[in-house]
Amino acid sequence: MREDLLRHKKSQKYLFFDYETCNLNLGSKTNKPWQLAFSLIHEGLLHESKDYWLKWDDIKVSKDAARITGFTDKEYKKRAVDSRKALDDFEKYLYDEDYLIVGHNILGFDVYIHGIHRRLLGLPPDYSYINRLIDTNCLAKAISKDIPPPNTAFALDSNDLTSWQYKLCNFRERGLKTNLKFLCQKYEVPFNEEKLHDALYDIKKNYEVFKKQVWDIEL
Repeated sequence: MREDLLRHKKSQKYLFFDYETCNLNLGSKTNKPWQLAFSLIHEGLLHESKDYWLKWDDIKVSKDAARITGFTDKEYKKRAVDSRKALDDFEKYLYDEDYLIVGHNILGFDVYIHGIHRRLLGLPPDYSYINRLIDTNCLAKAISKDIPPPNTAFALDSNDLTSWQYKLCNFRERGLKTNLKFLCQKYEVPFNEEKLHDALYDIKKNYEVFKKQVWDIEL
């Protein structure tokens, strides 16, 4: 038995996070994150969760984004908090090397939205955490297509894991499903479809998926 595999590392700390945005178009110049949620996992148990609605003076959420994510102006006015304070709280853990960082499609989406969050606050980009990322969307593709990770996947001074995942992030095949809804169905994780695309709810479901995935791939 390989004790170095994540499935056996009960003491490993994880940071799960997810952003929701004002626009479905990632490349839109007016796109802003309006929700940031994250959870800390210690010893295999939920340690803490935060769910921030981010305050911007000129926020405009598209109809499609509002419909999918459940955004409403009334709730936003009630819950929105200072965007810098939310970022600072999040980044305490994001840049803490004790944590592995997990999310669904974070390499294809959330990493870039985090960069936008920083830029809107006048901060320079900082992707120094990138080699500690695990993308469950990429893992799903690897599991489905039987593509093993590199042996050096978790040598933190190596970018092998990141390069391997980026290749999977860009991999497309007709009929290949890796969205969170499908993965919940595959791994028999109960979910409420109406709540999917709420950042905090997605994190909780993604954690349940990830716990199953680590038994399907040798990380």
